[in-house]
Amino acid sequence: MTRKVNRYSKLRGEISPPGDKSISHRALILNSVANGEAKITNLAPGGDVRKSTARCLVHLGAIISMDSSMPDTAIVHGRGIDGLREPARVLYAGNSGTTIRLLMGLLAAGSFLSIITGDSSLRARPMDRVVQPLRSMGAEIWGRDHDRLAPLAINGRRLRGIDYTLPIPSAQLKSAILIAGLFAEGKTTIRELAHSRDHTERLLCAMGVKIDSNDDSITVIPPDTSLTSIDMCIPGDISSAACWLVAGAIHPNAHITVRNVGVNPTRTGIIDVLMLMGAKLKITNQHMEGGEPIADITVESSDLRGTQISGELIPRLIDEIPLIAVAASAAQGKTTIYNAKELRVKESDRIATTAEELSKLGAKIQEMPDGMVIHGSRSLRGALCRSHNDHRLAMAIAIAGLITTGEQTRVHQDNAVCISYPTFWEDLDKLGGE
Repeated sequence: MTRKVNRYSKLRGEISPPGDKSISHRALILNSVANGEAKITNLAPGGDVRKSTARCLVHLGAIISMDSSMPDTAIVHGRGIDGLREPARVLYAGNSGTTIRLLMGLLAAGSFLSIITGDSSLRARPMDRVVQPLRSMGAEIWGRDHDRLAPLAINGRRLRGIDYTLPIPSAQLKSAILIAGLFAEGKTTIRELAHSRDHTERLLCAMGVKIDSNDDSITVIPPDTSLTSIDMCIPGDISSAACWLVAGAIHPNAHITVRNVGVNPTRTGIIDVLMLMGAKLKITNQHMEGGEPIADITVESSDLRGTQISGELIPRLIDEIPLIAVAASAAQGKTTIYNAKELRVKESDRIATTAEELSKLGAKIQEMPDGMVIHGSRSLRGALCRSHNDHRLAMAIAIAGLITTGEQTRVHQDNAVCISYPTFWEDLDKLGGE
């Protein structure tokens, strides 16, 4: 489908974004190999969590109950790692890189053979970065293109702990090794050159696992007993909230409050960048839930200015860079983004597709191998754009379309947003007064 973006004269209201995808994946996976029953509320609504991760776990023998009368709630009956079984079918991770990479760590520790794959996009994304450390722990893994691509066949073995330095900042890679390390012989230490999101470590600590952390390393010590199940209300997804933070900052007549947003310091790069750019943001009602910090964020119309984004900031906002490019297009001056090569292997090549689609709207973007340069202060004009079936890009185009002139902006393949934010279009209309 193709959807037109309405240009509202004002944006007003409150939004509660869907549950955080990253935390939802981990809550389902870790509670499935714990002992006891866990009630997970505000579960992320998109297909990545509910179809990809949940279905894969069920095919592995996990018991996960979802009631249609409570669509944001899941009951997980933990069975421990020994309660998992060899799947009778190929596991299908859909479009979800988090699903396939985190489950690789779990499957490596199983006592059976499994095969896992995904859609055409996921089958083109690199998996060797996870294969190599899991093999060094003792797992047997085979895949396409010299074991670099899915489908992957994983023969679980008795694992041994390792001391491993991450070649790139990657929460998915780190989490896969941590999950495998839970069931390995001896401790597993992971060293990071730059900090990536730490949802796995926080949840493991809440479930009773001993995690030793310092400035550059994380060590997991396998527990003597099974993990303890934990009830959890998933914080609102900051990557989804980022849509409204950028919309409020660039729109000339906006005042938006986003409620119950996860503000984990490893994920709040979007807040830091917007404030560097001069956005009028206010953070209130801060509290904790399941080891995760949560807050309300209010944004209003702002005069933004360009900035430079690179280094350790990149892992903290990697998913929000298409939206940052939108904000930079509306800002005064130049914005440069470096060290973001990881964007090349997301659901789309987000450096290329962001530059291509925003350029159709009149943005001046120079593509670089590991980032982009955006020249702001340009008047955007409506056009037909493609989402490339990438949910982040679809939402970024829609937010840019709010401030275009001329014809209305149209987003082809608009249903891509359903991967992470099925009610995105409804929430946009709500803020516009419809």
